[in-house]
Amino acid sequence: MRRYRLRHEGSVARVRRVRKNGSVAEFWCGRVSAGRRANGKHRRIAVYAPTKTEVVEKMARLRLDAGDVGRIDDQLLTIASYMKKWLADAVRPARRAKTHDLYFNINRLHIEPHIGGTRLSKLTPLHVQSLYSSLERDGKSARLRQLVHSTLRNALGQALRWGLIGRNPCDAVEKPRASRPTMRVLDAKEVAALLKAARGDRLEALYILALSTGLRRGELFGLRWEDVDFEARALLVRRTLVELNGKLDVSEPKTAKGRRRVDLPDAAVSALRAHRKRMLADEDCAASMWIFCDSDGGPLRGSNVARRSFAPLLTAAKLPHIRFHDLRHTAATLLLAAGVHPKVVQERLGHAQIGMTLDVYSHSLPTMQRDAADKLNNVFHHQRRKRQVNGAG
Repeated sequence: MRRYRLRHEGSVARVRRVRKNGSVAEFWCGRVSAGRRANGKHRRIAVYAPTKTEVVEKMARLRLDAGDVGRIDDQLLTIASYMKKWLADAVRPARRAKTHDLYFNINRLHIEPHIGGTRLSKLTPLHVQSLYSSLERDGKSARLRQLVHSTLRNALGQALRWGLIGRNPCDAVEKPRASRPTMRVLDAKEVAALLKAARGDRLEALYILALSTGLRRGELFGLRWEDVDFEARALLVRRTLVELNGKLDVSEPKTAKGRRRVDLPDAAVSALRAHRKRMLADEDCAASMWIFCDSDGGPLRGSNVARRSFAPLLTAAKLPHIRFHDLRHTAATLLLAAGVHPKVVQERLGHAQIGMTLDVYSHSLPTMQRDAADKLNNVFHHQRRKRQVNGAG
């Protein structure tokens, strides 16, 4: 009986080639189906040997090592191709647009140019370590190398869960170390100078709210009038607005803790009332749903505010040029210095864990250490006096 080939079994044929010197070479060639390419066309892997038996054995080993047809295709997958698939299938549907944008640029600028041509199945810890070393030689910062590490580790962790690799090479490489950058915050006098310079400014309420609540810039820009309860003197953080590649993106807060209620001091409530009054008097802004809008009533862009409003205010107040985000650090630092419980500060900032709040801000408050030592002095002094009184009695 004639034997028909099974699907994916491959084909074997005898090949006759004429060399440049005129001699003839004869050998056997086998081709195994390896799924389809991105354009839909069939992909095949070719193996060669002097005899048909050897070709058949090579084809069998290839299928056995791969496990199935899909795995044969995986063996040809490069890091560049896999990263594109990971970004499209795993990151974009599940992560915030800002996170996808960060991973995309880290891969495009730093991962793909170095190891993009390496096959995923052949990637080793040595490849990863060489990547980090190359970035260091190119003068890239330790923080950037950490971002490259976390991006690649997350991507390869997904490849491990998808069954494309047997282990994550990043787990065998030490994470690049980076010292925590020195935090620049404003003290009470500098805050007063900034607010004095902002008095009468179109966005005065924005700076008062930033310093009194510690909201992130995207959370401030995402506030709508429906989020403010003037009677209860509070606001709700329900969305964030960020600028990505020139486009504005509105999304929910990053974590459950980020969706929160924040009580307002009287100064912030008064500033918002005055701001609302000015907006209603402006025809272009009167109908805007955004608390802080541009001159046409549309949402604010962080790049414009930083360049056209915040930087000039710092210059007018004769203050060092800090980031807008440092107003958030300033708010947290002033609260902790005033003795507000770290748990309350965590809830106002929207940190997922109180450990994050303490880790970020405790080192910037040397006076807390002094206060702790002074309180211990009072305890020991009280105990010593108590012993002296009992001894005298």
